[in-house]
Amino acid sequence: MKSSFILPLFVPADRPDRFSKALSSGTDAVIIDLEDAVSPLAKINAREFLKNGLDTLINREATSIYVRINGTETPWFSEDLELVSKLEIDGIVLPMTENSEEILQIKQTMGSNRSVIALVESAKGLASIRSFAAIVEKIAFGSIDFCADLGCAHERTALLAARSEIILASRLAGLEAPIDGVTTSIHDKDLVTSDAQYAQRLGFSGKLLIHPSQFIPARVGFAPTPDEIVWAEKILSATQDGAAIAVDGQMVDAPVLARAKTILSKI
Repeated sequence: MKSSFILPLFVPADRPDRFSKALSSGTDAVIIDLEDAVSPLAKINAREFLKNGLDTLINREATSIYVRINGTETPWFSEDLELVSKLEIDGIVLPMTENSEEILQIKQTMGSNRSVIALVESAKGLASIRSFAAIVEKIAFGSIDFCADLGCAHERTALLAARSEIILASRLAGLEAPIDGVTTSIHDKDLVTSDAQYAQRLGFSGKLLIHPSQFIPARVGFAPTPDEIVWAEKILSATQDGAAIAVDGQMVDAPVLARAKTILSKI
């Protein structure tokens, strides 16, 4: 069964030698990055690396490919958008998303068969999220840049309100649950798993990754625990006729049953 979460892996656009490695990492989506991972002096060459590198990829059907372009306020935006509109990709990731107009411009250029993942990375973006959530395919949290914009710490307590609003806005717009931000520590697997578990419990459907070594720990974090699976199977077994009953002293009604089904769908 295909997982119900998404763990996109970033790879720099100016490192085409890493494209195939990213596709073979096990992740369900790769984001080839023209923005933060590429220095200003390398932006133009990165577009050529991107185009030529995609042409050499094989066996890419099982993995979604997105490109994070440079933001609308940068000098590289227009040429980035012109290039990616001609590429065979699943969609783009838009950094610093802050209004509906920029998304509509992108969709007009890209066409209706490509997705837009809106990256919320600023106070203005968070304040406007409900206005543009309905016209994108998914929302992701750029937590590092968000903290830089607000001057707050990159920790769970400081970011809880922002994460909650992103989840709520996605739900109100009828979108799939959003994607949480990155864990900056590459080699601390326990932290990646813990961050993924935290995101899953809040209601996120996945997490942005910055290194292939983060994939397995993140997947573990989003997967149900053995105890959750046992509980969910017991609930479904006891409620086959659809009637509300008590299981282990807990009243099982429609919401509890729905929770059990959600857990088992993530196996």
